[in-house]
Amino acid sequence: AGPVESKNEAAMSELVPEPRQKPVVPMKPTGINASLLGYIGIDTIIEQMRKKTMKTGFDFNIMVVGQSGLGKSTLVNTLFKSQVSRKSSGWNREEKIPKTVEIKAIGHVIEEGGVKMKLTVIDTPGFGDQINNENCWEPIEKYINEQYEKFLKEEVNIARKKRIPDTRVHCCLYFISPTGHSLRPLDLEFMKHLSKVVNIIPVIAKADTMTLEEKTEFKQRVRKELEVNGIEFYPQKEFDEDLEDKTENDKIRQESMPFAVVGSDKEYQVNGKRVLGRKTPWGIIEVENLSHCEFALLRDFVIRTHLQDLKEVTHNIHYETYRAKRLNDNGGLPPMAVETEENHESNL
Repeated sequence: AGPVESKNEAAMSELVPEPRQKPVVPMKPTGINASLLGYIGIDTIIEQMRKKTMKTGFDFNIMVVGQSGLGKSTLVNTLFKSQVSRKSSGWNREEKIPKTVEIKAIGHVIEEGGVKMKLTVIDTPGFGDQINNENCWEPIEKYINEQYEKFLKEEVNIARKKRIPDTRVHCCLYFISPTGHSLRPLDLEFMKHLSKVVNIIPVIAKADTMTLEEKTEFKQRVRKELEVNGIEFYPQKEFDEDLEDKTENDKIRQESMPFAVVGSDKEYQVNGKRVLGRKTPWGIIEVENLSHCEFALLRDFVIRTHLQDLKEVTHNIHYETYRAKRLNDNGGLPPMAVETEENHESNL
């Protein structure tokens, strides 16, 4: 019996496999870092966006509003260092002051460092030049809303364009007369009506006609009057997205606004340098010198720091407000215009 049992045990041991050892589970990495994952290339997204944007270019539409003789055309020429205003584009000096407010838009293409910008300057000759200026802001408000309507109609088309032409007004420079006293009723009425539909930036024109003390007092008085009348100008407080934006914009609202500016497209020699300025019997007023005026602050604000934000606020706030109201009023879609054969062919 003994040898038979030992044979059976040997056979059993051959059939039952030995238990396998469990595989070792690797420990989870304590932290994900560059050495673990290697370089992915997320940081190239900015460069991709830059290349795309440079190919398509930029649109920027700026409106200038104010009485005749406040230097609107000169200031816009100075801002972009080009002859872009209505007067420098074939304006006739014998032209009479319009009886009503007219809207004149002039387009230019400006290129700098490989970046193309299609700039449109919208002038409003006749504004505030009449004895009775009642409701003279209405043609301006109508023009701004017409551009929103044009954009909306393109947007709701079934076969819409890949890139809708943008004629919406991104920025309105409102020129305040340098009286040194207070804002006129016309100034307050215009800004009350238009601040809800466009980004208004108030500027005190021809600031070289006031002393430094008068200028400081006038700026404070204008800010107070705007606040008392509940007039919001750009950059609006409620659109500050984060603390950094709020801090930067608060400084602009409380110290810089309204910008007291001097414009000039004439060059003079000062200390061996060519500078833009205005010649007076007591010296040269340098346009880009901060101790002389705030033109440099205005240019940096409009072009170098807030140009993209001006466009975004126009699209996301003012245009969206108009769009929501239009679609609600018309049950979801704007009324279909009766298309002529000519229009139909142009669309095709």
